[in-house]
Amino acid sequence: MKINLSAKLALMGLALSFAAFPASRGFSHGDTAPQAVDTEGLDSLGEGDEWLTVNPYRIEEGEEPNAQQTRAIEVGTVGYSQNCARCHGLEGVSGGMAPDLRYLDADEWGDEWYLDRIRNGVTQNGGVKMPPFADILNQEAAWAIRTYLETRPQD
Repeated sequence: MKINLSAKLALMGLALSFAAFPASRGFSHGDTAPQAVDTEGLDSLGEGDEWLTVNPYRIEEGEEPNAQQTRAIEVGTVGYSQNCARCHGLEGVSGGMAPDLRYLDADEWGDEWYLDRIRNGVTQNGGVKMPPFADILNQEAAWAIRTYLETRPQD
């Protein structure tokens, strides 16, 4: 079988693109190492192990966000992209690798579930499915990410 010159060039270009962007980078989102989030502009929610149990930035249905809630959404957008998108999907839309967090109830039960997992991580069958973020994210960053997710449409 004979391949013409343009087909050869196209195949070479495709091969080079795979070499330049290996699967580990080309098909994942976000950084692979958990990283701290800049929470400048958010009021302190407290220090140490005393965390709030309900999202302090939650925007009630039908209300406009105040300045802290707006800043929380901004911080949460960046924090989610840096730490969560790799597994949970870009803009909160999961591709099936991990739960779609947009569907987590925006209430005390959902906050409890979220807080447990973000602080302690998740292991299954002896393997780490999600790393713990308790030593990486302060509660302002964690609740800001939760607030961002609550603003994402579910459709």
